[in-house]
Amino acid sequence: MGGRARNIVEYSHDPLLVIASLAVALMAGFTGLTLTRGASGLPAGRRQVVVAMSAFALGGGIWSMHFVAMLGLELPILFYYDALTTMISALIAILIVGVALLLMHFGRRTRSRIVMAGVLVGLGIPAMHYTGMSGMELCRPVYSASGVAAAVGLSVALAVAAFWMAYVRRDTRSIVFGTLGFGVAVFAVHFTAMAGTQFTIVQQAGADGPRIGNDTLAFGVTLAAFLISGAFLMTGATVAAHEDGHPGANTPVPATGTDVSESVPATGEVRIPYEKDGRIHFVEARMVAAIRAEGHYTVVYFGAQRALSPWSMSETERRLPDTGMIRTHRSYFVNPVHVSGFERKKDTGVVFFEGGGAIAKAPVSRSRLSEVRALFGV
Repeated sequence: MGGRARNIVEYSHDPLLVIASLAVALMAGFTGLTLTRGASGLPAGRRQVVVAMSAFALGGGIWSMHFVAMLGLELPILFYYDALTTMISALIAILIVGVALLLMHFGRRTRSRIVMAGVLVGLGIPAMHYTGMSGMELCRPVYSASGVAAAVGLSVALAVAAFWMAYVRRDTRSIVFGTLGFGVAVFAVHFTAMAGTQFTIVQQAGADGPRIGNDTLAFGVTLAAFLISGAFLMTGATVAAHEDGHPGANTPVPATGTDVSESVPATGEVRIPYEKDGRIHFVEARMVAAIRAEGHYTVVYFGAQRALSPWSMSETERRLPDTGMIRTHRSYFVNPVHVSGFERKKDTGVVFFEGGGAIAKAPVSRSRLSEVRALFGV
């Protein structure tokens, strides 16, 4: 039932819930960016799953940050939130982040796409915020035009900056800076929007407020956000470990011989992608001396260069069987053509590469030792 509006009331925030909201935003950013690292090198079906998980973690985290901060709002009156409107605001955040991640991981990643994804999320954050605010019961938010404009402008600028930090380079450093960028963006936009908002009391007959207190609800949302992010991170780590440790049963074993050029099949025209200066480049497999696992990515060594490739180790193994490269360790592929020496170390070994390159040596695991020795006739 409607009622008449009273005077504008003063408000403040619970500092503990403000800190908790920032922690939720940072955790969500880290989870989403970690999950999508190397996703562009996965098969389309698996990439869709990873992007969906990341959208849920990152978009849900953006909403959780907003909701925890709103539950920390302290007014001199009783108030609560409409469940349906609150759920719609969460779905807005997840959907918009999902579309932005699709832009990043399906199709060629260009600078214009990075900016486009940032703008999309930058518009989505205030859309989620003001939708969620409209669900307040027993009081009514009143916005100023300048406050809305400031929140939207800041949101777009910070979201573009966050995407730029996270996606121009896709390495550990980018994840750290991207996490900080996303966390600060969501946090700053929320409180900028709140600075341009006032609240008026709305009387409603028979209103008795929610059955669960805001503090209890905030604790539950924060805990749920961290548990979901942790579960997604563990899932991603388990998948990565499985991929990087998968035995190369399908890797062909060349015939025994002392002449490497005769025992190794001619390297094909397979080209391996790698990232440099915010763009994807390609190098022919025959030019690559070694490939090493690094999380969801792989490190490619060719000439004097060391570069990150979006291929996972399982994707690398699937694409390289006809190139002559062999797996010497759960984390290494090597190109025998570039190997200049071999050393036996009890039950393991080491292969050495021609001087002056980006990599000097690579390990040979116990399970691969006989295969490598047979290849080189030692």
